[in-house]
Amino acid sequence: MSVERIVLAFAGFMILLTLALGMTASPIFHHEYWLFFTAFVGLNLFQSAFTGFCPLAMILKAMGKKPGPAY
Repeated sequence: MSVERIVLAFAGFMILLTLALGMTASPIFHHEYWLFFTAFVGLNLFQSAFTGFCPLAMILKAMGKKPGPAY
């Protein structure tokens, strides 16, 4: 799996998980403050589209993962 696909999969997973933890109607509700983490992930995805800076991608590249197409 390429760096880009890992980043997209991880971001999607974290958004879904933190929404489930932050929404009161969820069976795994913990606290509303989890929604701040959801916003952080979304903002990070948004800024990386313009700047190309993604901390997770840098970590994955340092671990030896290869970049590839994101489609």
